[in-house]
Amino acid sequence: MPRTLDAKMMYMLLLSLLVAGAVFLTAYGLGTLLLNKIYMSPESVAARQAEIYSDFSRYVKANHVSGSDENAVTNWPGNDEYTTILIYRDEDLPTMGGSPAMGGGAAYSNANRLQYASEYGRLYSMRFADGIYHIAIGDSSQVREDTLNRILAVILGAVSFLGVMLWYVRRLTRRVIRLSREADVIGDGDLEAPITLQGEDELAQLAQEVDSMRHSVIARMSGERKAWEANSELITAISHDIRTPMTALIGYLDLLNEDGFHDPERSGRFAASAYQKAMELKDLTDELFRYFLVFGRAQVEMNKEELDGGLLLEQLLGEAQFDLSDAGFLIQRQDFEGECSIYADPLYLKRVLDNLVSNLKKYADKSQPVVFLTQLQNGVLSVCLSNTVRRDLNLVESTKIGLRTCEKIMQAMDGSFLVEKDEDHFAATFSMPVIK
Repeated sequence: MPRTLDAKMMYMLLLSLLVAGAVFLTAYGLGTLLLNKIYMSPESVAARQAEIYSDFSRYVKANHVSGSDENAVTNWPGNDEYTTILIYRDEDLPTMGGSPAMGGGAAYSNANRLQYASEYGRLYSMRFADGIYHIAIGDSSQVREDTLNRILAVILGAVSFLGVMLWYVRRLTRRVIRLSREADVIGDGDLEAPITLQGEDELAQLAQEVDSMRHSVIARMSGERKAWEANSELITAISHDIRTPMTALIGYLDLLNEDGFHDPERSGRFAASAYQKAMELKDLTDELFRYFLVFGRAQVEMNKEELDGGLLLEQLLGEAQFDLSDAGFLIQRQDFEGECSIYADPLYLKRVLDNLVSNLKKYADKSQPVVFLTQLQNGVLSVCLSNTVRRDLNLVESTKIGLRTCEKIMQAMDGSFLVEKDEDHFAATFSMPVIK
């Protein structure tokens, strides 16, 4: 079965011609059969000849036509191309043992008359103004009927051809109209409206492309909606997180403003508390800045270079270990064995570890060790930081800005970032492909 519209059109043209030819032959054959069986039956032929005889006889009597008056005979109104009347005198019909008018042994003195008489058959006697003559009636109207039969068969064949072609064009038109209506529905905003996929021709490819475009728009709008929801959640969370230390900071500053600095000990406590709240505000604004630095761009601009994976992780994890140890955490560390090279931006990789260290300081239990685990397996270098969650904190991170930033950075470096957590434990793993 052809798959392109051009091939299908040629196929349907050929099929239409075959159908038209079959209809023509069937109609013409059936018409010819009916013509021979009904119109050319002896009874029908005799009836037509009798009607012609009666009509011509009335004309002869009414106009006193002589048998030898060729002009008068020619002017008979019933004379047409399908009717022939031959007039014979008695002396033109010498007998040879039979009746002059009807005898089967009658002969004719003229060869042409012999031919017509044998073709037209029976001779009829008719009285003319100058005596009795014999006439032979010829009726060739079957030629006219055969022509009409042929024309009718041609018309039926042409109608069949047009019918098949119109049926196929109508099918194509319905597909185009359906696709147009479905596209209009999608254009009005109903992206969930399905596109009918049918066939494998150019219209089917167009429908597939429209459907793919619909799915792309849905995916893009879903991404934009998620981004909008994430930004709304971020603004709400940041507003709440900023308002708490901001309120406390304003309160401490009001107390300092009211009491002045007459009590140095009390003023020092207020100043220390205000400084602490100011640092909390700084941390929040730093996280907000990092978030917009990463998620405010379609692409994270990096300066990636080929680096020794072991040396890079030794330096970055060493700094993270020192920072956490200084904050009172116990570190257990296990490094991978071997050598490898990675393609990364060290500054952004350090930002990932800084975010994870900041997360550990907020939510990790200092009474339990923090585990640093690096692995080199199947051409992938991975780093996992796991810890036990503090019992006195809400397990849900307030904004998750740091983790989202880590995920975006690792995606930009062709790596991955995975978080696993439950009620008691938290683990973050980032991975990078090694250079083969």
